[in-house]
Amino acid sequence: MKGLLPFYRGLSTLSNRQARRKAGIVGSRCGFCGNQSNSKPQPSFGLLFDIDGVLVRGRMPIPAAKKAFEKLVDSQGQFVLPVVFVTNAGNCLRQTKADQLSHILGVPITQDQVIMSHSPLRMFNKFHDKCVLVSGQGPVLEIATNVGFTNVVSVDMLRESFPLLDMVDHNRRPKLPSNPVVNLPKIDAVVLFGEPIRWETNLQLIIDILLTKGNLSSVHQTQNVPHLPLLACNMDLMWMAEAHSPRFGHGTFLVCLENIYKKITGKDLKYEALMGKPSELTYHFAEYLIRTQAMQMQWKHPVTSLYAIGDNIMTDIYGANLYNRYLEERVTRKNPKAVAKMVSARGSTTAVPQEEERDNLWESELALPSATSCKSVLVCTGVYNPNVEVPSDASHCIKETVFHGHRDFRFDPALVEPDHIVHDVAEAVDRIFELEKFVPQ
Repeated sequence: MKGLLPFYRGLSTLSNRQARRKAGIVGSRCGFCGNQSNSKPQPSFGLLFDIDGVLVRGRMPIPAAKKAFEKLVDSQGQFVLPVVFVTNAGNCLRQTKADQLSHILGVPITQDQVIMSHSPLRMFNKFHDKCVLVSGQGPVLEIATNVGFTNVVSVDMLRESFPLLDMVDHNRRPKLPSNPVVNLPKIDAVVLFGEPIRWETNLQLIIDILLTKGNLSSVHQTQNVPHLPLLACNMDLMWMAEAHSPRFGHGTFLVCLENIYKKITGKDLKYEALMGKPSELTYHFAEYLIRTQAMQMQWKHPVTSLYAIGDNIMTDIYGANLYNRYLEERVTRKNPKAVAKMVSARGSTTAVPQEEERDNLWESELALPSATSCKSVLVCTGVYNPNVEVPSDASHCIKETVFHGHRDFRFDPALVEPDHIVHDVAEAVDRIFELEKFVPQ
């Protein structure tokens, strides 16, 4: 697990200066560094913002976004509380996303405030020296190198070496017979960053790699179990762009891959890891960044409450509620009376969360969280019912007859119930400030 903490440590003065210039803020200090006056109230909460459907629709800013962030920075351009952007996007580097946000919101955002769906890959250092096939779009080779991989092959590189494997598009078929240009090493694992451009090409070649154990010079072996390790980022079935209705996301691509693999082999496709929302791992990263910012701001008291603002019930709300359940279980384990009460209610200790169940790589790497709750806030500017009236009672059950979450996440009605429902992100910030009795000065 080496290399993860430096990824989040050291909030760079240079990156802050770059963010200020791109945001057009002259003379302001960095987004959250420096001392806070003792006369200012110190809140005990931090904010986690989804991006697509909350702050932007495609490339178009949502009008409420700028209004919301005007309330989150002081006259010097400093954030008045810790803020992290948690996106399932995976087609660019964190710095690129931070620059885009700075321009859209008019406030300085650094890469240390951004979590992409692929950010947790830094923890999987057992794969960093292996030859990995990466799928997605954008600078996939640069992204892979940035998160720690040292031996990377793209789908395009694979196609160039084996031109006869990509046959769906007749116009891309070789005009003359050709032999494979075998100049690539054997593939050891597959990493899926996000939805590719040419789905048919990526689906074909990824299936080829899985069924040949990474050696495309051999034939398919459909009875090979298990297949090569597969790591996937971003499980969003759909996401909200400029169109009136949601668009396919990487989760839709995963559905295709899973079903093709099962149709051919009769077996389920297995993942080494699934990253991005609603994975708890992603929220634990976010909580760590919130803690880091609070330390940079020299806060004396820990951040105990998180508010996650999103537009997608199956990712943003499900993920925040899942992480909140984990945080509540941690509190329960620390309280013998609460454990005894749970045992009494359930009739046995088997359903009581055990410490060793949570003693995993991200806790040991990032340390235990200071937060004790993570509340979910649903906005209506994205995937969730963008053109209907906001329910007056957030406790009214929002149950979908079709589960849009990933195959490996079970449907739990309690996890898709937001704590709060609001029109847009500006109203979300107002609601949170009201709940926390926080008045920025």
